[in-house]
Amino acid sequence: MDLQTVWFAAVAVLWIGFLLLEGFDFGVAALLPVLGRRPADRHLMLRSIGPLWDGNEVWLITAAGAVFAAFPGWYASWLPALYLPFVLVLFGLIIRAVAFEWRHSHHTAQWDATWTHVITAGSLIAALGIGAALGATTLGLPIDGDGNRVGGAFSGLGWPALLGAVAVLAFSMVHGALFLALKVDGDVRLRARAFALRWAPAAALPLLAWAAIVHLRYGTAITAALWVLAAVAVVGAWTRMKLDREGAAFTAWALFLVAAAATIFGAAYPVVVPSTVDAAFDLTIADASVSDYTLTVMTWAAGVGLPVVLGYQAWTYWVFRKRLTAEPVHEEAAEVATA
Repeated sequence: MDLQTVWFAAVAVLWIGFLLLEGFDFGVAALLPVLGRRPADRHLMLRSIGPLWDGNEVWLITAAGAVFAAFPGWYASWLPALYLPFVLVLFGLIIRAVAFEWRHSHHTAQWDATWTHVITAGSLIAALGIGAALGATTLGLPIDGDGNRVGGAFSGLGWPALLGAVAVLAFSMVHGALFLALKVDGDVRLRARAFALRWAPAAALPLLAWAAIVHLRYGTAITAALWVLAAVAVVGAWTRMKLDREGAAFTAWALFLVAAAATIFGAAYPVVVPSTVDAAFDLTIADASVSDYTLTVMTWAAGVGLPVVLGYQAWTYWVFRKRLTAEPVHEEAAEVATA
């Protein structure tokens, strides 16, 4: 396997990792107005993602950085063509981070409610923007032979972007509900489980449709098998929910994302940005890649650094593995848990 293919697979893994980890805290934040009926419920929901959300965002930085470092041609076509979605993503992430920090600087009902709404708004904006960017990228952008966008600022925001935005948000909301069912106790746990059970089948449809479209355009027998695995995982997650097996349901729902995303990336390979202007203008890994020497150096660096990062993040999840309750906690401990 050549290094260009290895790094294409690495980029795919990083994006899947981001959606898998950041997806549940996007979902938890989006569900605050739905499941958080009392201030104590909303506080509990935020405590569940408090130690994790900022570490999960590292996957986005790493995924975008890997595209820039390994495939600068991809980066150069992709970001300018989708300038507006990425600006919205940055805006959403910024206000979300500020809200997480500022929410705990005062303890009045109005202050908490205001910044809780900002956390929800920032998460919705970021999830929709990332979904729109990925949907448009994998289903086609209006680029010419030089990789430049054809048309105005909104020319890349057609139905593929809408499908991607809905798919990522719908997946994240059920993912967040399953995470809450696994992580917290009490009324929030019951409401989260009921939400996931009710909405999982419908929430899976946009992502399954996205994967099916890419497969039908470019796919192979392997991507067909991956798509079937994704559909089976949805059924498995839903049946585990009915049996109140929260851990198995969360795992199956995560497998659904992995299989669906693998279908999309696997079917698209070796094209990184398909052109809606002319198929002859499709951007491939060969067109977009840096030299083999640079990829070799990057591979050695990733081989050393990646295990350290993965080990640290795994340790973080292990430390904060216990189920949370809405029982009163010491103020200092609460601030640490949500920092």
